[in-house]
Amino acid sequence: MKFSYKLISASVTAAILLFAGTELILAQVQEPEVRPTPRNVSSLQDGYQSGLGFNVVMNNFGFGVGGEYRRVIAPQSEAMLTFRITGLRDESEQTFTDVFFGQQIVPNKFQRAFAFPLMLGVRQRIFSDIIQEDYRFFLSASAGGVASFSFPYFDDQDGSGYRFTGNELILINDELFRIPGEPINDVFTGWSNGSWDFGAAGEIKLALDIGSGFTRLSSIEFGYYFYYFPDGIQLMNPNRPVFRDDVTRPDVVLTDSSGDIVFEEFFPAQRFFGTPQITFTFGRLW
Repeated sequence: MKFSYKLISASVTAAILLFAGTELILAQVQEPEVRPTPRNVSSLQDGYQSGLGFNVVMNNFGFGVGGEYRRVIAPQSEAMLTFRITGLRDESEQTFTDVFFGQQIVPNKFQRAFAFPLMLGVRQRIFSDIIQEDYRFFLSASAGGVASFSFPYFDDQDGSGYRFTGNELILINDELFRIPGEPINDVFTGWSNGSWDFGAAGEIKLALDIGSGFTRLSSIEFGYYFYYFPDGIQLMNPNRPVFRDDVTRPDVVLTDSSGDIVFEEFFPAQRFFGTPQITFTFGRLW
C-alpha cells in the first residue's frame, strides 16, 4: 500500500507539471485575438454645410482665376458649381521673345482666345476611415458648358489668314519687292473684331482639403481639364503662302498668272482642347 501511494502521488505530480508545461507552450505559440482600433469617422455634415472659394489654376494654357460654391449633399459627398476665366491655346504653339525689344511672338498664331467655363460637379470623399480630419481626400468630376471669345492676334491687312513678317519677297515684272510686314496686336487690341464660340467643358481631379478646422477652406487639386467646340476655333494660321522652289532665293513667294500670291491650307480649326491642371482654392466654410 505504501508503494502504491507513492506511485499515485508521483503520477499526479507529473500530470500537473505536464499540463502546466503544455499551457506555457501554447501561451507562447498562440497570440491573442487582435482588437481593431476604434476610429472616429466623422461626417462632412458635422463640420459644415456650404463653402465658397476663390480658384487659381495653372495648366498648359496659362493661368486662370475663378470661383466655386460647395454644398454638402450626403455624409461624405458635396455638390459644387464653378465658374472660371482661363486662357486658350493651340497645342502646337511656341512662344519666342525678341532679343532687342522683348516682345513675345508666337509663330503662325492667328487668334488669341479666352474660355469661360461654367460647370456643375460632385465631390466624393475617400479614405475617410483611414485618414482623419486634417487631410480630406476627394475624387471629383464636373461637366458643363463653355463660352470662348477669340480675337485677331495680328492686323491681317490683306485678309489672307497669314501674317507676313516683312521678310518675304514677291517677284513682279522680274523685280523683287519686299512684302510689308503686318503688326502684332497687343492683348487689348482687336477685340472689336472678335467672335464667340460655344461648346462643352469637363474635368476630373483628385483633391485634398487641408486643415482640421471647418471655417477656412484650403484645397489643392490635380486633374485633367478639357473643352470641346463642335465648330472648332481657328487659333493658328488657316493658310500660308507657297514659296518658289528656288534654293538661291527661298524667301520668294509663288504667284499665279494674274500676279496674286498662291496660298495653301495650313492649320485646321481645333475642336478639342485638353490639359493637365493644378488648382489652388482659398475660401471659407460655414
